[in-house]
Amino acid sequence: MKEIDVQELKAWRDNNTAHQLVDVREAYEYEAGNLGGEHIPMGDVLGRHTELRRDIPVVLQCRSGGRSAALLTALEDHYQMDNLYNLKGGAQAWSDQVDGTVEVA
Repeated sequence: MKEIDVQELKAWRDNNTAHQLVDVREAYEYEAGNLGGEHIPMGDVLGRHTELRRDIPVVLQCRSGGRSAALLTALEDHYQMDNLYNLKGGAQAWSDQVDGTVEVA
């Protein structure tokens, strides 16, 4: 499984590196605070996998990285996607290390 840490993701964003950020948390978590990525709840991602880009890196994120890691493995296994990255530490790491104004539920 490929992972990206929050500093690498920040660099991608700062440099306008093409990527798709997908937040797989529940709606109440996303609404409390998010990183600006698309919201597709974990339970919906497999059924909505066609919304995930295949031509650029796709970064999956949750609160701390566990749910997104499990989902990444399922997507790789079921759909042979090889452009997926798990955000190491998730939204909590982003809030702790990059932007403390992001609320994490």
